[in-house]
Amino acid sequence: MDDCPESARLAEDDSRAKNWKRWGPYLSARQWGTVREDYSPNGDCWNYFPHDHARSRAYRWGEDGLLGFTDRECRLCFAPALWNGVDPILKERLFGLTNGEGNHGEDVKEAYFYLDGLPTHSYQRALYKYPQRAYPYDQLLATNRRRTKQDPEFEITDTEAFAENRYFDVEIEYAKGAPDDILIQITATNRGPESWTLHLLPTLWFRNTWSWGRMPEETPSRPEIFRRDDGRIEADHATLGNFLFLLDPASQADARGLLFTENETNLQRLFGGANIHPFVKDAFHDAVVHGRSDAVNPAHLGTKAAAHYATEIAPGKTWRLRLRLVEQSQAPADAEAFGDAFSNLLKLRKDEADNFYQKRIPYPPESEEFRIMRQAQAGLLWSKQFYNYEVPRWLKGDPGQPPPSPERLAHGRNRDWPHVFNRDVLSMPDNWEYPWFAAWDLAFHTVELARIDPTLAKSQLELLLREWYMHPNGQIPAYEFAFSDVNPPVHAWAAWRVYKIANARGARDVRFLESVFQKLLMNFTWWVNRKDSSGRSLFSGGFLGLDNIGVFDRSKPLGDGNFLEQADGTAWMAHYCLTMLGMAMELAENDSVYEDIASKFFEHFVTIMNAINTFGGCGLWDGKDGFYYDQVSLLNGSQVPLKIRSIVGLLPLIAVAVAPGATINRLPNFKKRVTWFIRNRPELALHISELNELDSHATPTRMLAIPSREQLVRMLGYMLDENEFLSPHGIRSVSRYHKDHPYILKWDCEDLRVDYTPGDSTTGLFGGNSNWRGPIWMPINYLLVEALERYHHFYGDALKVECPTGSGNMMNLRDVAREIKRRLASLFLPGPDGTRPYAASLGRYANDPLWRNNLLFNEYFHGDNGRGLGADHQTGWTALIADCLRGMAFR
Repeated sequence: MDDCPESARLAEDDSRAKNWKRWGPYLSARQWGTVREDYSPNGDCWNYFPHDHARSRAYRWGEDGLLGFTDRECRLCFAPALWNGVDPILKERLFGLTNGEGNHGEDVKEAYFYLDGLPTHSYQRALYKYPQRAYPYDQLLATNRRRTKQDPEFEITDTEAFAENRYFDVEIEYAKGAPDDILIQITATNRGPESWTLHLLPTLWFRNTWSWGRMPEETPSRPEIFRRDDGRIEADHATLGNFLFLLDPASQADARGLLFTENETNLQRLFGGANIHPFVKDAFHDAVVHGRSDAVNPAHLGTKAAAHYATEIAPGKTWRLRLRLVEQSQAPADAEAFGDAFSNLLKLRKDEADNFYQKRIPYPPESEEFRIMRQAQAGLLWSKQFYNYEVPRWLKGDPGQPPPSPERLAHGRNRDWPHVFNRDVLSMPDNWEYPWFAAWDLAFHTVELARIDPTLAKSQLELLLREWYMHPNGQIPAYEFAFSDVNPPVHAWAAWRVYKIANARGARDVRFLESVFQKLLMNFTWWVNRKDSSGRSLFSGGFLGLDNIGVFDRSKPLGDGNFLEQADGTAWMAHYCLTMLGMAMELAENDSVYEDIASKFFEHFVTIMNAINTFGGCGLWDGKDGFYYDQVSLLNGSQVPLKIRSIVGLLPLIAVAVAPGATINRLPNFKKRVTWFIRNRPELALHISELNELDSHATPTRMLAIPSREQLVRMLGYMLDENEFLSPHGIRSVSRYHKDHPYILKWDCEDLRVDYTPGDSTTGLFGGNSNWRGPIWMPINYLLVEALERYHHFYGDALKVECPTGSGNMMNLRDVAREIKRRLASLFLPGPDGTRPYAASLGRYANDPLWRNNLLFNEYFHGDNGRGLGADHQTGWTALIADCLRGMAFR
């Protein structure tokens, strides 16, 4: 561990000496429209709890806010609210379109950026761009509804909302003086040409745990926020403690008063019923936007409170507010709460953040590479969210609420997961578009998180294997819309990577490795029992996270006794085997019991490798084309190959591992079993490559891989062809060949078709909000690059290929991996004209000096020009760009 202050705080938190992670940016960006808040009879979460209800209706399972902060159980929440004098709605949360409203699925329609953060959240910084014009809610809805799937999305930057720079840059910073002492600074700058008034409401509220008829089970007593006799705001909670919300006296001239209400549903507005309490959740909206002073509690008491400030800001000028949320017994004296003491502490934490990242990023702080890596890691940290979902309680409903439809128990979503009890802080794919954990996304998140917070990375992986997440049958829950969907089995790979990243050899966390390995044995067994329907070691995993990549909806059975045998499903399982083999061999160095388990995974991999290459003559390999394809096994015993050139057929490349002879020699029982297997099962050992050491008597280095050397070279011929998979910015998900040669399959009197579609999805499969038929996806590129580096470890300069194909430029596979990293990095690095390719067609994001250095990390990227697509803040797996840049630095 280095000697920087943040590392010391991480150590204190790890040892539980101090609870530095108790508070963080764990407040969701969107709670409305989620499965957790859906009590409809038909599972229509978007329409059951729409954006229009969010300001007036209490949430059951969480909270949301604008760049907010909360404790790890989301009991007490803070976030700013804004009003520009003309908006129809007080801006308390981000707005976006639902899956049915957007022409490419759900989509946030705001401009906000995660700029900085520390793993203990002792410093966090983010930016929101707030228009001075009325927010174009209706225009965004109407225009996107008119557009088709062949049209691009209509974004807020396509409207006049920011024209003439008529907007405020609202920057929020959080800094911790101690684990329960949070300094808050909000800085608003008028970027427009005229003076404009901004209303700012720093808001504090308790999550509603009292309206559901479950007290004292969920909270012993109703919490309370009130104005004390000394004018301070106090927030009392039975399990969190008592906190003071301090307001800087220097801003008193801009104060319009204190507002108090209850975090309870406005039944009258939403449903025409009588309100239980006269002061309800949307009271601040009514008070500020509609001037209704009677909407708030004159007694200065409730479960939601805000200080209302307003001032006119001149063009180019800045207005700053300072606040402090602190545990009552730790509150500083009035003279020390703000002023120079506040400024000095805020600067100190920011300097500590600089120091922390300068020790971890191998580029100069002024470089573009440094900016990209730091904002990628900031986005990861801002995407940690409180997630609360108890399936049986959710299905049955609460005693204090109207009972849900009895159909929920029999047919409700996730009814087969009655053990699920989620109440944790989890790393989310995108905290607005995907504000729920997704198992395979989270696995990729942890690989980059391990660089800055190894404890967090390990605990996230362990959490999904715990008995209140993992199904008793061994399945890992996919995501809240359907826990039973099947994501690629990358959990073991992530655990293995995190294990090696977190500590240097000789100091690694064997307890962590052994703990996850035991649970992963259950998950591996589930895969073998449930997804090898024919028992032939050719796997049918379903859609496997690749949404619309296939000619069929791969999440549904084909019917009539036919079934799909998947090249990617089989490759994922081979990759899983090799990962488990590596983990078992590592554990066997300390406990020989694991040698037998290592032997088991070795033999299982060889069986899968043999099946994908030889079953029925050629398995899923097409010797004429030199590519792997999915195939349909028909009831009559024949097979129909689906000759789509996609990453489905490239994924067998990732199933590769190299075992040095010295390692094998340290495991005598494993070595004996491998030697016996090679001698006695020669028909299964054909694809085991070996490389003799300099000493002819030494045990050779062995490589296990699905493709042989010849197959590998043929596959790379496609992958590195710029007319096929290799784009200027990475590897495409479907070959460009299909642009002029679409794949068409006649099936049940229908023509099923796959085209090369490099941009947004043109189909409605899986909601139509993601596209795997051409764009570049960071996680798959990352795995391919990693595999190439392993092949090079075995072949070295003895294997070189043309890169790009047809160029005559021969490269070893390590250099090929570097070239793909370079192309991926070019998505974010400014080109000769200063434009970042991901933002080149995004207007202000491309060339406005007030926008272009605030980065978005999109879900995926256009297969030809690199434009960012899908979710805008998918910093989760797209944060892997930081590791690509890291690898480029250490040439």
